[in-house]
Amino acid sequence: MFSYLREHFSSHLRERSRRRARLVSKDGRCNIEFGNVEQSRFVFLIDIWTTILDLRWRYKMTIFISAFLGSWFLFGLLWYVVAYIHKDLPEFNPSINHTPCVENINGLTSAFLFSLETQVTIGYGFRCVTEQCATAIFLLIFQSILGVIINSFMCGAILAKISRSKNRAKTITFSKNAVISKRGGKLCLLIRVANLRKSLLIGSHIYGKLLRTTITPEGETIILDQVNIEFVVDAGNENLFFISPLTIYHIIDKNSPFFHMAAETLLQQDFELVVFLDGTVEATSATCQVRTSYIPEEVLWGYRFAPIVSKTKEGKYRVDFQNFSKTVAVETPHCAFCLYNEKEAKAKEKKGYDNPGFVLSEVNETSDTKM
Repeated sequence: MFSYLREHFSSHLRERSRRRARLVSKDGRCNIEFGNVEQSRFVFLIDIWTTILDLRWRYKMTIFISAFLGSWFLFGLLWYVVAYIHKDLPEFNPSINHTPCVENINGLTSAFLFSLETQVTIGYGFRCVTEQCATAIFLLIFQSILGVIINSFMCGAILAKISRSKNRAKTITFSKNAVISKRGGKLCLLIRVANLRKSLLIGSHIYGKLLRTTITPEGETIILDQVNIEFVVDAGNENLFFISPLTIYHIIDKNSPFFHMAAETLLQQDFELVVFLDGTVEATSATCQVRTSYIPEEVLWGYRFAPIVSKTKEGKYRVDFQNFSKTVAVETPHCAFCLYNEKEAKAKEKKGYDNPGFVLSEVNETSDTKM
C-alpha cells in the first residue's frame, strides 16, 4: 500500500513538473512571465483600452463598480461644498426667503443621493438645481458630461470583452493526443480538430511550431527555438471547409524535425508542439486564433484516430464525438528512416543495375577440329 501511494505521488509530481514546463497549455494559455522590465507601468495606461480588455472579470468588475461609486461620492462632496458655501444647510438656519443652489440638500447623504440622481439621470423631482448659483449649474453640466463618458467607456469595455473572438475559440477543440502512423504510404503525424458550432470559420489556416532547446555550432544555447511545422489536409491548409471534424497531418520526411525520432526514443525527446488555427468568425467578422500544444507523452506512435463521421438512414451526416480522441493501434514503422529505406529497397528491386566490374571477353570460334 505504501509503495503504491509513493508511486502515485511521484507520478503526480512528474505530471505537475511537465505542466509547469509547458509554454502553451492545452486550452491555449501561454505560461510565461516577464521580469526586470525597464519600461514603466505607465506605458500600459497609455493604451488603457487594451489594458481594460485584457483584465480578468473580477478586476474589471471592481473597476466598473469603483468608477461609478467613486464619481458619485466625489461629486456628492462637491455638491455638499456648494451647499455649505452658499449656506443652504439647515445648520445655518436660512431664512424663509432664502433660495438655495440645490433644493432639499440637508447634509452629505442627501448630497450623495443628488449626485447619483444627476449622473444616472434618474431625476426623482424632489432635489433640483435652481438658477440662484452659476457654480451649481456649471457643476451639473460637468457631472452630466463626465457621467456619459464613464458610462460609455465602462459599458463599452464590458460589451467588447463579452463579444471578443477569444470566446469563439473555446468552441474549437483539438484531440487530446497526436498520433503517428502511415497515411497515403507516408509516415505522418496526425491531429484531429473540430468546430463545435454550425457557423463556420472563414479563411481558416492551420500551422504549427516545434519548440525545443538547441545548441548552435558556436556553442550558444537557444531555449524555445522555433521550427515551422507544416500541417495539411487532403484539400490543403488554406480556406478549410470547417463544418465537420478534420484530421490534419504533417508528413515526416527528410525536412521534418521528427525524421530522426523513433518510437523507442520519442519519450526521451524534449520538445513541445504548438498548433495554431487562425480564422475569421462568420457572425462578427472578427479574427480569432485557437492554440493547443502536445508534449512527447501526448504523441502516440503507431496509432490512428477512430472513425467519427457516419451517415444515417435518413441521409444525414452524424458526428460521434465519443470517438473524437479515441485511437486505434495500427502497424507502423518504428522510424521514418526505416520506412524511407524500405521504400527505396523495393524500388531498387524493380530495376536492373550494371556491374562495372564485369568485363565481357570475346571468344574466337574456329571451324578446325583436331583429331
